[in-house]
Amino acid sequence: MNLTTFLATGILAQGAPVSVPDSFKDTFNFLQGNGVYEEGMMHFLRQMKNTIWTHYDAFIADAQALSAIFMLVFFAIKTYEMMAGDKQLEIMPLLRPFGLVMVILWWPTFTRVVAYPTDIVAAKTEAMFDGSQTEVNNLRLQRAKLMVDIADQLLTVQAETETAKTEADTWYGRAWESVTSTVKEGFSDVWNSVVQVRNRLQVGLQLMMTSLLETLAVWLLRICVYIVFIIQIIYSTVLIILGPFSVAASILPAFRDSFSTWTARFISVNLYSGIAYLVMYVASLFQQYAMEAEISRYQELVGTAGPDMEKLAWFAGNGVLSFGMVIGTFVIGALTMLTVPSISTWIISTSGISSAASTMGRGAGGMSRMMGKILTKGMK
Repeated sequence: MNLTTFLATGILAQGAPVSVPDSFKDTFNFLQGNGVYEEGMMHFLRQMKNTIWTHYDAFIADAQALSAIFMLVFFAIKTYEMMAGDKQLEIMPLLRPFGLVMVILWWPTFTRVVAYPTDIVAAKTEAMFDGSQTEVNNLRLQRAKLMVDIADQLLTVQAETETAKTEADTWYGRAWESVTSTVKEGFSDVWNSVVQVRNRLQVGLQLMMTSLLETLAVWLLRICVYIVFIIQIIYSTVLIILGPFSVAASILPAFRDSFSTWTARFISVNLYSGIAYLVMYVASLFQQYAMEAEISRYQELVGTAGPDMEKLAWFAGNGVLSFGMVIGTFVIGALTMLTVPSISTWIISTSGISSAASTMGRGAGGMSRMMGKILTKGMK
């Protein structure tokens, strides 16, 4: 039994799945987006990467000219060393510049070959993510439908207390002139309880706060995911377009390691997709658990024989119509996504990529902390 099946069947003794009407699905997807990560945006990012990579040949001609100059310099240095007697004739080192020039000439094929292993990793982790995301989206719709049912029940109880208030006002006005002070005091106690219940069941502001907090949490998660994929697109595009200069520079002995450094950075950047989908897959398991936990609690509040008024009153007194677990998993997933550039350096060590990613990550981290404080204050 895999982990997803275990989460779906073994963790919670959840009731039957909630029936969600198609009209509700359409409305919810229109307002909140089709999926946690917006399928349209993810498709756009994939197409954007493929489109930008077609500009690989912007500086190939310049790099070829530069490599020809560097080859002349390289052969001049080697010739002088052999003429001076410092070095003996070696054939293999002299063939290295020709191999580097062939890399520049076959640049698009070379980049695709280097990126092929990372594309395999990305395809497999994306398939894992897509499988779990389908279940998460179904649970998300069920949870949203139950939240609406809870709000409807609260509004129903509020309407009943409004009616009780009106009847009590009429009766209180008639009874005021004819009853003793003891009866008045007793009625005041009853009346104060009715007013208190009525005030606690004001759900309009609670619905607005709940919607605001969940929207902020979802968009925090989406923004962090989009940032990682946009960083990959920008970095990989720069490496592909300007990479031929690194290959040409590596012809010279002083810049011999520039080609190997470029290759390591290119592989590290292309690993962002695979690592990001893997992180999103793990985060979706947490989201699935949190949604199932909240769904089971919402179902207990709704009840098959009517709402549990005591629990419903306590729930309404929380300030928001949410248990906070799903919002918490969205925030945790968002913060975890910002670690993707650092995780890629565990596999392919590249200090340049790490420092560049940390520079952009500091700005995104500051934004995440600010959003986290807003969400925390809202939950309090």
